[in-house]
Amino acid sequence: MASLRSFVVRLANKEDDFSPIKWRATSFVVLVCVSLVVLQSWISWRGRESQLKAGTVVAANLARAVAQHAYDTVKEADTVLVGLVERLETDPPTAAQLARVQQLLVKRVAELPQLHGVFVYRSDGGWLVNSLGRTPKNASNAEREYFIYHRTHLDRGPHIGPLIRSKSTGDLVITVSRRLNRPDSSFGGVALATIRMEYFQSFYERFEIGRSGAIFVALDNGTLLVRRPFERKSLGRNIAGLPLFGQYLPRAPVGTAIITSGQDGITRINSYRRLEQYPLVVSAALAQDEVLGEWRADAHVYGVGVGVLVLVLGLLGVRLVRQIELRGRTEAELVLARNSLESLNVTLQRLAMQDGLTGLANRRQFDVSLQDEFSRAMRNASSLALIMIDVDCFKQYNDLFGHPAGDECLRAIGQVINAGKRRAGDVVARYGGEEIAVLLPATEMAGAMQVAESIRKAIHALQLRHPGNGSGVVTVSAGVQALVPVRNDSRPLDLVEAADRAMYRAKQSGRNQVCGQASRLCPALAAGG
Repeated sequence: MASLRSFVVRLANKEDDFSPIKWRATSFVVLVCVSLVVLQSWISWRGRESQLKAGTVVAANLARAVAQHAYDTVKEADTVLVGLVERLETDPPTAAQLARVQQLLVKRVAELPQLHGVFVYRSDGGWLVNSLGRTPKNASNAEREYFIYHRTHLDRGPHIGPLIRSKSTGDLVITVSRRLNRPDSSFGGVALATIRMEYFQSFYERFEIGRSGAIFVALDNGTLLVRRPFERKSLGRNIAGLPLFGQYLPRAPVGTAIITSGQDGITRINSYRRLEQYPLVVSAALAQDEVLGEWRADAHVYGVGVGVLVLVLGLLGVRLVRQIELRGRTEAELVLARNSLESLNVTLQRLAMQDGLTGLANRRQFDVSLQDEFSRAMRNASSLALIMIDVDCFKQYNDLFGHPAGDECLRAIGQVINAGKRRAGDVVARYGGEEIAVLLPATEMAGAMQVAESIRKAIHALQLRHPGNGSGVVTVSAGVQALVPVRNDSRPLDLVEAADRAMYRAKQSGRNQVCGQASRLCPALAAGG
């Protein structure tokens, strides 16, 4: 403060020094404004990178969930086909067996919600058995893609075909099929499971992907099977020419890339996965603009805020330079302002740590003092004692005389306890309601018990009338505990809880007495206080 005072005096007496000071002030204001802009730009950029990273994680998790769902859906359908193929190839398909197989297929379709139906076709494409319970007359599926594939390929694994419209119901379905062989390994027909496209769509609708996000499942040759948002014209379309198939999938089966669409010009965070067990590719894409939407809104707000701040700082800088040119404030004003501020701070600090009713330290001051003294006692290996005091039957006192009288009673008790402080380091605080705590540093159990008993007698000696109390006057019960804190083994709360338990034992033993936590007995009620 003295250096600031001398600085102001020099400003008043040396007008020739104003030009260098003005230059320094101007440079400082410009530096602060530029620093704020640079800092805000850096924070904004880091926020953008963080938002993009979070969007990448969301897209990757979404792609993983879609891939797992596609795998589980196809796997369940394929499992049905594996058992069906084994049954038909092992036992000749008699009429009785086909009847049992049909019942089994009906049951499986009922159990698996994704299944549209399960069908078995002969080697000529005719219908052998199915889960529908009926067989169309002269129906043949020999022209279907899956049938042609199995007839011309010896592969016994599952085959997933493009999206088709069912002949039996007209629904859009995805086909999973397996080849049936005769005993001589020649082509014997096809076992087919159809999966409802709506099953995938209903699952994808559960995800929040924004207005421009997209999810799709396609064959690894680029044939689109399912897409959200749903576009009927795009189903079955070959998308092998997209960058995802042409550039990214050949490099890695799993990954995330930021791709700008050649169709709508939207840049998306695209996470993709190629399934290992089936020839499927899944993709989950979130529009980059939507991912960055919240960041962009915040950046605009913060940018405007920083702009306003820079403008205000600039205006203040101009004003500061002009004020420097006018001469400084007088020493008396500075001293007055300093003294007023210090006085205000002292007042505020006192009010913040003082109980408004009793004038004692409040709970906040007690907690701070307890922590400080507990730490000091731990370092010095000294004893710390606590007395918890509670006014006996205080609720009845309020009921009899009213709350204003109760407040006066608490003030009188607080004055008595505070007057009994023996050392400057002792702390008397209103703990809450009618409870008062006395913290005694460097005090052992015996000394604390003496202090508590003297407080009890002093309050009894006030002879404050209390018809609701057994003694006819206001009395208190006190609990005492003292301990030497041990690092990693003691807490301040342990001291409070122990003293509180002792206080309640004093009340249970008849009130108007002092109990120590370590004691098995409480001092007998003094006849005359």
